[in-house]
Amino acid sequence: MAELLELDAAVLHTYTAELTGWLAGFTDRAPTRILDIGSGPGTGSFALARRFPGATVTAVDHSPQMLHRLTRRAAAQGLSDRIGTRQADLDREWPRTGPCDLIWAAAFLHHLGEPGKGLARAFAGLRPGGLLAVTEMDFFPRFLPDDAGAGRPGLEARLHAATDTRPPADWSGHLAAAGFRPVATRPFAIALAAPLPPETNRYAQVCLRKLRSHAGALLSADDLAALDTVIGSGGPLGVLQRQDLTVRTTRTTWVVRKP
Repeated sequence: MAELLELDAAVLHTYTAELTGWLAGFTDRAPTRILDIGSGPGTGSFALARRFPGATVTAVDHSPQMLHRLTRRAAAQGLSDRIGTRQADLDREWPRTGPCDLIWAAAFLHHLGEPGKGLARAFAGLRPGGLLAVTEMDFFPRFLPDDAGAGRPGLEARLHAATDTRPPADWSGHLAAAGFRPVATRPFAIALAAPLPPETNRYAQVCLRKLRSHAGALLSADDLAALDTVIGSGGPLGVLQRQDLTVRTTRTTWVVRKP
């Protein structure tokens, strides 16, 4: 999972910069204390540290391995004095950081056993006027042309139809129930074409392999064989060698404020 998240950050860095720039327009003053909950290896932490140079960022995750990668990367970038870490199970405890100007929750709330309690804790952890930014992936990234050259056309579309069984999240009601006031909601439609970041081919392979692991009996034997050709082949149809990839996905962000 750490590799997938780091590849996601590398390939979609322009989207992340756009998101944090948009978010900055809603702050009532320059943030100095930011909390990144469910940080993983730190995609949000580093983006926020770049966007808000006067802020310190506390990254919170339950995984010591994720936080170790984040700490090592912060040291390599000379950011150890601005990005710190806390290991915590946010279903059980909430880090004591003092009132925050901004809390960032990217692809995280759906992991909580009781999101309502988590949002209540986020509300308590913000200063009046502070912001909470919640982001969710609407659907997993897509990469292949309709005719991937292996199997019947529409291979990737069938893979997503079989595995993307949950509707996109909508946190509006939960956020209102926790006491937040809405500021803005925005879907970010991401569509990248050549020239793509150098990590794109590996990113596509990791994403497709993850979906393939969930496909099982949901796809025909022919489709599974075609997917295996695309994911693992070293030939021209293999995703690591392809020059016809694109990156298509949508992510939605809700920005809310503590009154």
